[in-house]
This record gives sequence, structure tokens and C-alpha cells, in this order.
Amino acid sequence: MKKITALTAAVLFAANCFSAEAKPAKADTTPIVSVYDDDVRFSESVLPYEGGLLISNFGSATMNPAPDEKNGYIIFRKNGVNQMLVEGLHKPTAMLVKFGHLFVCDETRLIVYDLKNHNVEPQIVTFAEDDKVFNALASNGTTLYVSITNTGRIYSLDISNPARINEVQPQLWLEIPGPNGLAVGGGVMYIASIPVDYSSVADENVIYCVRDLENPVAEIFYNVPGLYDGVALSDNSKTLYFSDWLTSSVKSIDVKTKKVRVVYRENGIGPADIAQSRGILYIPDLVTSRIIEINLNR
Repeated sequence: MKKITALTAAVLFAANCFSAEAKPAKADTTPIVSVYDDDVRFSESVLPYEGGLLISNFGSATMNPAPDEKNGYIIFRKNGVNQMLVEGLHKPTAMLVKFGHLFVCDETRLIVYDLKNHNVEPQIVTFAEDDKVFNALASNGTTLYVSITNTGRIYSLDISNPARINEVQPQLWLEIPGPNGLAVGGGVMYIASIPVDYSSVADENVIYCVRDLENPVAEIFYNVPGLYDGVALSDNSKTLYFSDWLTSSVKSIDVKTKKVRVVYRENGIGPADIAQSRGILYIPDLVTSRIIEINLNR
């Protein structure tokens, strides 16, 4: 999510889907492991990493930092202890670690950090001038995929030599309406679509999939329109999880049977760029600045 006005509209839109008498529903059958908010300040994305969790934060007073604000940061949380990893960002969202490097979407740019040598200056990858809303990352082998929501573009980059990633020219891989979350597994990419204004849901704002990564063609995987943000696959790639601001929920769908169930729902939350690892689903609630962990195995 990128604009405070759009975020507000999305939250209000989601809240209007429930009656005044509706119970503040939590998980349908899936228990919460923990909820925490220490050092979390408008977290949009999470990433399991080395037995812990990377958490990106806007770090501002609101969900819409001023253009010159650099209060964004990334923390590494492990065993209940938080460690500052990166500071001085604007609006960090998606993260990905590959080949000893941390790739970060920071609203209008893709930044790459060398995790093994902190003395090396971070690199910035150059994209088209009108690409302004960098939202999600996914990888397959030595290929990195980046979604740009405002232009509808998904790019691919060769990251086999991340130490010189700033010399790589991103290649336009696919175009769909409002690409947001990305997940790759079992040779298939899943893409969440969200309205560019984050409120005007249209028929095109669904979950897509691409079954041939070498010759990408988007097909509709889940045809119910929504305000879809993050997508994450189970460890065996048989289940896809996706977050939806419209229904204030995270749902799962069996990739073969297409059976859908609600994993977690809570009125008024802003479920952003989710992640899953070893049966634990991590939900960053951007609206209330907290992380919700769900045990999928119970």
C-alpha cells in the first residue's frame, strides 16, 4: 500500500462489508501463535530469514511519509529480540535475500545491500522513469522479478552477479493491471492484482498465475475481485495464501482443487505483504503496526 488516502479508503471499504452487529472475527480454525508490535512502525512486508524474520517499516508518524522523509528501516527479529539491519529508507516494502544480498523495494527504487560486507555502498537498480510504485519481489533461480503497481509492469533481472547488479538492465517480463504481491513455486508464478488507486475494485483485480516463466502469459487463477496485497506459497507449493484488504482477511486456496478457506479475519486490519515458512504464516498489519503469526499446522 502506498498512499494514505487510498489506504484509508481501502480500510473503510473493508469495514463497510461487515454489519454493525458483526463479531470481530479472528481465525476461522487456525490459531494465533503470537502478536507483537515492539519496534514495528507501519510494517508493510515480512520475510523469513535465518530462523528469524525481517520486517520492513515506514517508521513515520503516518502511513504516508513526506517525500523527503528517510525514517524507514528494516529490523531482524529472532527469538523475540530485534536487531536493526537497515536504516535511512523512505517507504520500504518487499524484501528478498539471494546470494548474500538483500533486495529491497523502497517505493520508487530497488536497493541492493551486500549482507556479507556492510562497508560496500548499497546499489540502486535503474528502471523506467515512470515506474514509481515498486511493490513486490520474487525469484526463480538466478532471475529476480519485480512488480511495479502504478505502471502495471513486472520486470525480470539476472541476479547471478549481485555485486554488479546496478549494471543489469531490467527486462519487461509481463504487464497486468496493478501487479502487487508475487510468489513463485512449482514452476508457477502467482500475482495479486490491486487497483492502482487502492480503492476502485474492478473485475481485473484478481489473482493471476503464469505457468510458463520463459513464455509468460497471465491467466486468471482466482476470479473474485478484491484489494489483494500479498501472496505466499506453502512449503510444498500446494497451497497459496493471499491477503485482501477488501475483506480484512487472509485466505488460502488449494492450487489444484481451488478450494478456498479463510485463514484469518479481523475487522479493520490492513493485511499487507504476507509470508509463510515451515507452517507459520506471518501477517504484517500495516494499519495497526503489528505482526500476527498464525500456526497453519494446528
